[in-house]
Amino acid sequence: MNCVIIDDEELPKKILAKLISQTTALDLIEVFDNPIEGLKFINNDENTIDLIFLDILMPNFSGFDLLRAIRSNAQIILISSAKDYALNAFEYSNITDYLLKPFQKDRFNKAIDKAVLQNNNLSILNSRSTTVELSESEKEIFINTDKRLIKIKVSEIEYIEASGNFINIKTVNQMHLTYSSLKKIEAKLPASSFIRVHRSFIINYKEIIDIQDNSVLINNKLIPISRRYKTQLIKRINLL
Repeated sequence: MNCVIIDDEELPKKILAKLISQTTALDLIEVFDNPIEGLKFINNDENTIDLIFLDILMPNFSGFDLLRAIRSNAQIILISSAKDYALNAFEYSNITDYLLKPFQKDRFNKAIDKAVLQNNNLSILNSRSTTVELSESEKEIFINTDKRLIKIKVSEIEYIEASGNFINIKTVNQMHLTYSSLKKIEAKLPASSFIRVHRSFIINYKEIIDIQDNSVLINNKLIPISRRYKTQLIKRINLL
């Protein structure tokens, strides 16, 4: 599991990094003492993060402030020298555990066992919702929504929009909500028809009606195009 540490205290960071290095299930990607820099890294769609070790008490920007700003569906283990925040911590659905400083190895291992188990369960869920088997001609996917597996024809997908830890899949006749990320479903869609145009949108470029400045019209939906992806889109379409 790829993990990051966000903590402004030097000694706890070093101890935590050492514990992580001794754990085969974890791979430490980055360490931040600045919560804003950590947030930017976590919210960058280019980075794959499974687990965040997050200090609660940091100057100017607390761990709870960060929790409200994180878009990633990564698990979070809160770390603190105070017990007082434990009850509030578990009001957030992505909190896996709460570790007290100074860290005890046995307690750390229990938290990691819990995170690994949850990660394995999530992998099974994602395999049902977005592996979602493609037929030989890559025409169909299955998504998990409302505890049902629903078959969708790929050719009928108009666009896909990120919504927190979920994605909305807009087809010709319906909108489907499922637990996943754009990055995961993008890997399952045929590149011959689908293209990323924004950090929050994938479109079926064959459904494009109009392109104006920094937006694209699909059906009656105006979808933003970010500068980062615009060049790729222009290369894909046929221009006279």
